Amino acid sequence: MTTRYYTPVDTLLIHVDQALRTIFGQPVTTGRPNPAASAPAAELQPVEQQEAGRLMRVNHTGEVCAQALYQGQALTARLDKVRDRMEQASIEENDHLAWCQQRLKELGSYPSVLNPLFYAGALVIGAAAGRVGDRWSLGFVAETEHQVVEHLNTHLNRLPAQDLPSRAILEQMKEDEARHATHALEAGGARLPLPVRALMKGVAKVMTGTTYWI
Repeated sequence: MTTRYYTPVDTLLIHVDQALRTIFGQPVTTGRPNPAASAPAAELQPVEQQEAGRLMRVNHTGEVCAQALYQGQALTARLDKVRDRMEQASIEENDHLAWCQQRLKELGSYPSVLNPLFYAGALVIGAAAGRVGDRWSLGFVAETEHQVVEHLNTHLNRLPAQDLPSRAILEQMKEDEARHATHALEAGGARLPLPVRALMKGVAKVMTGTTYWI
């Protein structure tokens, strides 16, 4: 078996391609079926459809940020096994990105215009986390995923009860995020200090608050 080695230019082009696919909606997925496909179609009132669209837009932007975080961490990871874990998680998160984008279209909504800005910021944060060290980088993943699970629970409570397609997507996302958090801790992730966890929640609040409307 031949191992392929990438030049710095190759690596740069790969990450640029990943960024463009993430922001403009053509991610490389695992091919898993969309959980919403088996859910009955939702009959929503206009106000319910608008609310579901806004919530799914927030979740779509969250997946854009997740891609950037994982890509940034993979760039600066010191151990190959940690880099491989980040890249695998990134591919699985692409499923979420594709599912959210499809659901947005079905709801007559659209991705946030702020996605490029949030992607750039998350990429820098991910790269910084990776530079601190692999234990802290994995701990950052675990804490991020724990917070995402909390966020998804909140959205499941806010979604119209009859919007079963959106609910199916969020339930599968929640299961995947919890698994990613567990894997990160099992790989040696360290628990982040309280001020860092609080800062992460603050940044996430800004993202969710703006993309709900824009």
